[in-house]
Amino acid sequence: MTWDWQVFLTDDGSGRTYLEWMLEAWRWTLAVAGSSWLVAMVVGAVVGTLRTLPGRPVVSALANAWVELFRNVPLLVQIFLWYFVVPKMFPAFQQVPGFLLVVFGLGFFTSARIAEQFRAGIQALPKGQRYAAMAMGFTTAQSYRYVILPMAFRIILPPLTSESMNLLKNSSVAFAVSIAELTMFAMQAQEETSRGIEVYLAVTALYAVSAFAVNRVFALIEKKMRVPGFIVSGGTGGH
Repeated sequence: MTWDWQVFLTDDGSGRTYLEWMLEAWRWTLAVAGSSWLVAMVVGAVVGTLRTLPGRPVVSALANAWVELFRNVPLLVQIFLWYFVVPKMFPAFQQVPGFLLVVFGLGFFTSARIAEQFRAGIQALPKGQRYAAMAMGFTTAQSYRYVILPMAFRIILPPLTSESMNLLKNSSVAFAVSIAELTMFAMQAQEETSRGIEVYLAVTALYAVSAFAVNRVFALIEKKMRVPGFIVSGGTGGH
């Protein structure tokens, strides 16, 4: 077996090399993953918080329904629904770029998983945290903003790291609706060049580098935000 890495320096027929095409596809992968992560974090934090609000059974039930809906439907099915079904049912979405439809699908799917992490993180806090905030005269919103959510975020950083890495890998489903990301590049470049080993090894390396970078960023965040003396063990928090 002879490997030919020079394939990445050859023209793909459009005036660019396969290397340039691959790097462009990498940018699309990062764009899909990064945009979806923002959607997932905002929606997930809100939904996860609503699931823990005291004395709000209707709000909690709606938040639970959101989690169960998006967590129990396969991701690829959700992407197809957003890309093919939603624009037919709601004509306004016909003007929305396909990139954003994929971001909504991937972001909402991941938001359900992040919401579960926020719920678990909030419930892992000692009840004294909430009582202390109430004793200081904080409203429920202020208690969550200044006391509960900052501590809960520290608790969920390890699973949030894994979820963010999973989101990066899940972005590969965008190829199914013709988003020109890494997986689509690999499939097309392999067909055009018949150098599948080189193409897929290169794409694998880019996914690995991206996931490692995400891991290191979150490790740095976790180190910077660590509260001395605060220990979480077995799903419960304490001082």
